[in-house]
Amino acid sequence: MSTGMIIAVIVVVAALVLAATLVMRGRGRQGGPDLKRRFGPEYQRTVARHDGDAKAAERELTERLERHGKLRERPLEPAEREQYSARWTAVQERFVEAPREAVAEADRLLSDLAAFRGYPEGGRYEEQVAALSVHHAQHVEGYRRVHRVGQAGPGGGAGESAAGTEELRTALMDARALFDDLMNDSAPATGHRSETATGTGDDTRHQSSGKAGMFGKSHPRGV
Repeated sequence: MSTGMIIAVIVVVAALVLAATLVMRGRGRQGGPDLKRRFGPEYQRTVARHDGDAKAAERELTERLERHGKLRERPLEPAEREQYSARWTAVQERFVEAPREAVAEADRLLSDLAAFRGYPEGGRYEEQVAALSVHHAQHVEGYRRVHRVGQAGPGGGAGESAAGTEELRTALMDARALFDDLMNDSAPATGHRSETATGTGDDTRHQSSGKAGMFGKSHPRGV
């Protein structure tokens, strides 16, 4: 190979390397804002979990996107929708007499519903939550909360105190937002908030089946 040919090859390779570097830098500049928009509160939570290291958090979130971004939720048939709605109504009604057991059942219900829609099975909780965070970033924290409280048990988990009734109630309300999202076949990948989950307290708009309020018809005020 002549000297001129060698120089030409070197120039071409250098140009390709420069172009690739510029593309990667461009993606890096866009990564932060894009990930912030997609993940919303989940972005901030992940940054905090990495002690403020945004780059480490973005690497984790990018990996989640690569693993779960192409997941497509399985549609719910009317009978299936009614089945899950009935289970949630039973959870709400049970909360009046047995709030801790109701929250534990809500945890199982979300796990079952997510798996039915095509997410990893509930036995792989961390992976299921990671996948949900990609497609339901606004509400996945509600699942974490009801899982944490539901798994703690009457005496609390290691280093934790048992949750009080108000904490259980709040956990169930937070979980309801994700339940509504998973029941909604038209929910977009991010930023969705079901209209049925915008109320608070005993608001009877927290419905899927229309059979009971957030905590059953006999739910006392202040619980």
